[in-house]
Amino acid sequence: MSVDEQDDSTQTTPYQAAGELVGITRLVDEFYVNMDTLPEAEIIRNMHPADLTESRKKLTYFLSGWLGGPRLFQQHYGPISIPGAHKRFPIGYAERDAWLLCMQRALAVQPFSNELKDYLLAALSIPAERVREVNAGEF
Repeated sequence: MSVDEQDDSTQTTPYQAAGELVGITRLVDEFYVNMDTLPEAEIIRNMHPADLTESRKKLTYFLSGWLGGPRLFQQHYGPISIPGAHKRFPIGYAERDAWLLCMQRALAVQPFSNELKDYLLAALSIPAERVREVNAGEF
């Protein structure tokens, strides 16, 4: 079989491109460092428990399945609705933007391709906006 005849099953998934669970864990760790240290993130940091261990695990597990890897969140916690899980928090534009800033800064220091970084930030902007809309009552 020539290179041109290879099937698409050999393409790299975003999960693999991100370094699988090790790479995703590194991204999530940096995300929460940003949340702890960026003044712009104080508004969302205050929505989290003092100990971020469980938050880190949940985001890591969610991203694993969301990027095409093992569906760890569902295996450990059951089904998830991102907007529903965040409905109890007052999330508006400032909170959405703070979350995205933490993720943007975390992505910037990862050894990912620029294409993957851009893809992830754009893709994560969709559920971030959806959470804001649901909390604002804008269905």
